[in-house]
Amino acid sequence: MTALRVLTVDDEPLARERINELVRQTPALELVGEGRNGLEALDLISTLEPDLVFIDVEMPELSGFGVIASIDGPKIPGVVFVTAFEQYALRAFDVGAIDYLHKPVTPERFAAAVSRSRERLAQQSTNAPRSVASDAARLERARGARVRFVVRHGTSHYFVFVSDIDWIDAADNYLQLHTGSRVHLYRGTLNEIADELGSSRFVRVHRSTLVAIDRIKSVTPRESGGHVIELHTGIRLHSSRRYTDQIKKILQ
Repeated sequence: MTALRVLTVDDEPLARERINELVRQTPALELVGEGRNGLEALDLISTLEPDLVFIDVEMPELSGFGVIASIDGPKIPGVVFVTAFEQYALRAFDVGAIDYLHKPVTPERFAAAVSRSRERLAQQSTNAPRSVASDAARLERARGARVRFVVRHGTSHYFVFVSDIDWIDAADNYLQLHTGSRVHLYRGTLNEIADELGSSRFVRVHRSTLVAIDRIKSVTPRESGGHVIELHTGIRLHSSRRYTDQIKKILQ
């Protein structure tokens, strides 16, 4: 029987070591890494490509749900959420997690989760893991206004805060987040992001472009229709006629 390659993630050292020890005591599992926070977890998932992740829900900066929602790679592992808060149980199953463990985790309950994991991973379709990530992303969006993006560069991940973004444009299946002279790629659609950011902070000026309202220096009508929008950085963007009403609203 091939052992499942396991990654454990928890910001609390004692809680993480508890799961690590249970993994080491289980012949069907192989501990390949451990993460101390959400960003580190994403880096390790990218480099190690584990079969299964035991991950805490409540972590500072990036929750367990946020980690799963931010996975942007060819392989998405099976997920078992671990938490001290019972209210997350239904959410865990809502996003298609294999199981949910309540702290302190007992050997019996851990063994049951491992058995379920082996069975699920052996039977699941190719699209099932991606569905888990999509459901987790949906859950994260429901939490309210977005304040940051988790962006990947190679196998490293970092935060891009909404307050630092000048404008956003679509590029195939990705969005380009422009912050000063830097451009960050984020997988997503402009329609989803426009809803998350809200009209009070960003204005849609083109079907493929969003602009941060507080970064706009001037707006000049064009004879052919639409407007030329100049940002404080000196960047000039063209709006289309379709979004004239949105431009007028921010000028009022």
